[in-house]
Amino acid sequence: MRREQMRRILTCMFLAGTFSASLWAGDARLQAIQDDSQALRSAQVEGKKASFFCVNCHGGNGVSKLPEVPNLAGQNADYLLEQTRRFGRGQRKDEFMQGLIKVLSEEEKIQISLFYAGQNPRPGKPDATLVAKGKQIYNQLCLRCHGSTAHGNETIPRLASQHPEYIVLSVTRYRDKTGERQEAQMSAAVAPLKNADITAVAAYLNSLP
Repeated sequence: MRREQMRRILTCMFLAGTFSASLWAGDARLQAIQDDSQALRSAQVEGKKASFFCVNCHGGNGVSKLPEVPNLAGQNADYLLEQTRRFGRGQRKDEFMQGLIKVLSEEEKIQISLFYAGQNPRPGKPDATLVAKGKQIYNQLCLRCHGSTAHGNETIPRLASQHPEYIVLSVTRYRDKTGERQEAQMSAAVAPLKNADITAVAAYLNSLP
């Protein structure tokens, strides 16, 4: 029990340490807009305009056109904002995304995050057998952080309705520590997963609304 309690404490410390002071400043601005319905509508309108170059990959409504590219519709705004910053800082590796992010102002990053967060996700209809297996694995390894609905929270991503191909790609990168995704907790959590396990979890997540 002591070992488990210590592990949880260290996990919380790790999560707290992954976010810089600049994120909290952004969060305050994000929260202020979200608390004002008129400001939120205005920010989403501007976010749609600013995201014109995102449409080719992520789709106009945040449902991506390419299966290996993540859906952004319904994603948590705080999480989206932090990921844009991570691309800008080189903490997430993608040459194309890193180049695009650098041309955005901080306000545009906030507006785009709010725009995509307000879009409707689109779940899929994967194989029921895979879904059942994936649900079991998810409940064992992922539920505690990503939640029973896989909607995450301000600092943890929504996984529900995500493209299975993207989930497989992303989780495999964490497991294999390829460098594109750098999150020690995730790498540790998915380390025991076999390829078939990852495919099943991806199917389950894709099925969730």
